[in-house]
Amino acid sequence: FLLAFPSITLIRTVRFLPLFHVLISVKGPWIPVSLFLVYKIKTQMDEEIDTRKINNSFLRDHNYATEADIISTVEFNSTGELLATGDKGGRVVVFQREQESKNQPHRRGEYNVYSTFQSHEPEFDYLKSLEIEEKINKIRWLPQQNAAYFLLSTNDKTVKLWKVSERDKRPEGYNLKDEEGRIRDPTTITALRVPVLQPMDLMVEATPRRVFSNAHTYHINSISVNSDYETYMSTDDLRINLWNLEITNRSFNIVDIKPANMEMLTEVITAAEFQPSQCNTFVYSSSKGSIRLCDMRASALCDNHSKLFEEPEDPSNRSFFSEIISSISDVKFSHSGRYLMTRDYLTVKVWDLNMESKPLETYQVHDYLRSKLCSLYENDCIFDKFECVWNGSDSVIMTGSYNNFFRMFDRNTKRDVTLEASRENSKPRAILKPRKVCVGGKRRKDEISVDSLDFSKKILHSAWHPSENIIAVAATNNLYIFQDKVN
Repeated sequence: FLLAFPSITLIRTVRFLPLFHVLISVKGPWIPVSLFLVYKIKTQMDEEIDTRKINNSFLRDHNYATEADIISTVEFNSTGELLATGDKGGRVVVFQREQESKNQPHRRGEYNVYSTFQSHEPEFDYLKSLEIEEKINKIRWLPQQNAAYFLLSTNDKTVKLWKVSERDKRPEGYNLKDEEGRIRDPTTITALRVPVLQPMDLMVEATPRRVFSNAHTYHINSISVNSDYETYMSTDDLRINLWNLEITNRSFNIVDIKPANMEMLTEVITAAEFQPSQCNTFVYSSSKGSIRLCDMRASALCDNHSKLFEEPEDPSNRSFFSEIISSISDVKFSHSGRYLMTRDYLTVKVWDLNMESKPLETYQVHDYLRSKLCSLYENDCIFDKFECVWNGSDSVIMTGSYNNFFRMFDRNTKRDVTLEASRENSKPRAILKPRKVCVGGKRRKDEISVDSLDFSKKILHSAWHPSENIIAVAATNNLYIFQDKVN
């Protein structure tokens, strides 16, 4: 394999839901470590249920997954020890990385379920007669300050701050309560006792600490934690609000592009993110393909941008779909803060903050779909919003495509690879090889025709470990975790 990218193979499924177990060796720098069928580990909120007594045989077919089981966001924390996913059912599942073992080096990078909780519930806005979905749009971790973990999760209207903590001791020996928690008769108390902490089975608790609501008229599409760790911003279609993590009843509007007459509206905000090291700087992208860099030191209301990144359109490529496919679905700062990465429907672009006129690099993700835009418009796939991620050193970028394909681009060597996250191809002792899409009439044995692509299977959400070559890829209701191969 000539590229600097992996041959991918499946080596394990979740051990507590044993459908199949696979162990494969492969020559190459990458191997997958876990496949989680996320819809199978839905939390029972009201009672504990022994999963060994549940018949999961009917779940072998992924088509049994409901709409609520589809993963809608994936995010590593700042150390990479935890990985959180949110789904359309409002649930958050947190995975924890297993500790390395000298006896089992192949288990390096494996993640197991750490905590599950219901973050959002469906609501109804009676003033606007509008249903508010419970779907988790974004999850963002806060840097760890103590033994507990904190994360922000949001649906269309409400952002919540969650605390995830461990408890392995419980108090015993109360004077006014018996061992079962009932109030004792004071007349029966003959001596005072000093309460003590007794060991107990480890329990992971998720508790809501803050609820930030009633600040967005339109649907929230992104949230971003500031580098000062005191503030964050939430973004909807027309406005961006700045919040203090300690104050829930007040936010500051820092961007407002809503025109006085809505008939004059020409674009909407699609994503926004803070600069990773400068707390005063942020960017937001639009449906017209432009990116605006704003500095909060210049003005409290940043309607006037400091820089505008926009690529002039080639008149020869102008078509009915040009404006739709130029809409930016994701924007990410590099870890160094020097570059911006944006994803539109067909390409990934890397921008230098010092060059506004054109992107520094442009990578074609699935240019073979350009001839299929009409049919993609009819089935609404042209409006799919793909995310993009950097690796820890900003040298490789990754984004998703259709047919459960995901693409990697090496910025140094300019090489790229297409890989597939698929349960059907995860057979014992079989290597998941790079995939190629054939556009013309003649097709090689190892290629797939563009007409055979399954547009219902798509990789919209992915995440890259902040310091290691471990990636998480969400394919509908399945979560795949891959890592570089242990030599």
